[in-house]
Amino acid sequence: MKIAISGKGGVGKTTFAANFAQWLSHKGITVLAVDADPDASLGTVMGIADDVLANLKPIVDMKQLIEERMGGSGTYYPLNPNVDDILDDYCIPLGALRFFRMGNIKGGGTSCYCKENSFLQALVNSLILGEEDTVILDMGAGIEQLTRGTALGVDVLVIVTEPSKVSVQTVKVIQQLALELGIPRTVIVGNKIRNTKDENFLRDHFPTEQFIGMIPYSDELLEMSLNTGNLELPGGSLGVELNNIYQRIVDEGS
Repeated sequence: MKIAISGKGGVGKTTFAANFAQWLSHKGITVLAVDADPDASLGTVMGIADDVLANLKPIVDMKQLIEERMGGSGTYYPLNPNVDDILDDYCIPLGALRFFRMGNIKGGGTSCYCKENSFLQALVNSLILGEEDTVILDMGAGIEQLTRGTALGVDVLVIVTEPSKVSVQTVKVIQQLALELGIPRTVIVGNKIRNTKDENFLRDHFPTEQFIGMIPYSDELLEMSLNTGNLELPGGSLGVELNNIYQRIVDEGS
């Protein structure tokens, strides 16, 4: 199963992705957790030591590696470079989990990033179309890494939102991109819900059938996002709610 997770910065998307990956691994499922967010905080929330992350550069910034796979520094380069072994060489194993920091599509500027972007597209192709394990892609506020071809390999796009106008607008932008790319299933998770007013705010903006759950505001989840290194899943009513949401995502992608 391939699951992409997106949403505006600060809505709790990365914490949600980290917990979802842990939940799947606790069920005996081998998971590849991919940090494709420019903020690159998934490894931190998953409890990977700072010194380990400091030595793990995003793949997109590994100039020598990219030059080797893209045929040197010439003008012409392969559109489909061989990247099949990249995961094995640059993943961090975490028991049943593997962590991989991909890096983000580079934007315009004085330099041309055609090679880097083509290299990342090849990686995304390999992850979504070739990887046999369950893949969780923490994608940031956009889904620019996906093309129409790879998007069709994504089983579910999960968009995390908080009850705010800015976050809701981001959801609508991502939904439009997903529609244009042909992603088969898009669902919404409400997060940081403090009261009925917050829940009603979100339900007023989106059809009920798009929601697969509402996560109440939680100091426990906030602490996880600030890096406790705690790999235990939340318990109590919060744990029950998360379990229901994660199971629904799995059911949506089946």
